[in-house]
Amino acid sequence: MTGLVTFLAPLLLGQTPVIPTTEVSLLFAGDAMQHQAQIASARTGDDYDYTACFEWIAPEVTAADYAVVNLEAPAGGAPYTGYPCFSAPDEFPVALQEAGFDLFLTANNHCLDRQSRGARRTLHLLDSIDVDHVGTYNSTTSLNRFHPFVTNVKGIRIAFLNYTYGTNGFVPTPPLIVNYIERQRIRRDIRRAKELRAELIVACLHWGDEYQLLPNSRQKELADLLVDEGVQLVIGAHPHVIQPMELRHDGQGNPRALVVYSLGNFISNMKTRDTVGGALVKVTVTRDAMNRVALQSAQYTLVYTRRPVTPHDPFVVVPAEQEVQNHPQRPHLKGFLQKAREIFSRYNQGVKEYFIEKVSD
Repeated sequence: MTGLVTFLAPLLLGQTPVIPTTEVSLLFAGDAMQHQAQIASARTGDDYDYTACFEWIAPEVTAADYAVVNLEAPAGGAPYTGYPCFSAPDEFPVALQEAGFDLFLTANNHCLDRQSRGARRTLHLLDSIDVDHVGTYNSTTSLNRFHPFVTNVKGIRIAFLNYTYGTNGFVPTPPLIVNYIERQRIRRDIRRAKELRAELIVACLHWGDEYQLLPNSRQKELADLLVDEGVQLVIGAHPHVIQPMELRHDGQGNPRALVVYSLGNFISNMKTRDTVGGALVKVTVTRDAMNRVALQSAQYTLVYTRRPVTPHDPFVVVPAEQEVQNHPQRPHLKGFLQKAREIFSRYNQGVKEYFIEKVSD
């Protein structure tokens, strides 16, 4: 009742009521992969346990109002396999959800690794655990109903779009649909998101050249198109290494759009210097007293996948800065941090590093 009185009092005095500012935090993680060694380390008899993989990072994920991850390995069923054709145990996406992720991106070059049947199985599993997902669809009806995917986060309507450059030569068998990067289609989807009254549009792209620390010309051109069409957040994946981030501003100096060319690996068994980790990007969006939704700020933190000491130790996602302080001898860890920070220092625009609060080892 007190809130209603506070709102109505200015009206009775002929004044404009003050609308409290709403603040929403979004978190984006990179490629969640499952190589053969990861599958083996998670095995416990006939089951698989990934709980320990995310225990360090889960507080940061759950603290966000809405968290997004790229599910790079389909849940295609047994036998479970790593590269080159992935099929992760069902317990893997379940553990990601329990770690706090709300939305899974499914349009990537590995989504058809177990053919269309495996992709459909993945969708059924995600539906069964009641997690949001975008990028692949069981039918035209499902596509029309759920793409763009629009969700309400603390009163702000956010639309998510997800596309991939390809699917490693595999072709979806109808009725399965995979969202491929096609400019005219993307334009139509953005228009549709606006028709659905989305106040913020997020485009998640699986694009770019693997292992390259800088975006190619096609990424830059597509990012420009997306921003010009009204997308406020462009979030990239696929290269398995980090790439720069740009907070773009309008003519008045206000944040207009964020472009993240690549978040790198969230969890994997990739072993070269630049692939052993990735970035989490945290974005703050606000609705101000004038009822306007605006991009407020963006920042990143670096994460690293700690490898097992023994075959049955877990692969664990840890804050990279904490890990290098506690275990400076970890293979490639110091090099990963130095190179990522070098790239971000040279090329990032308006996106600074933050550090996850220290936790005990």
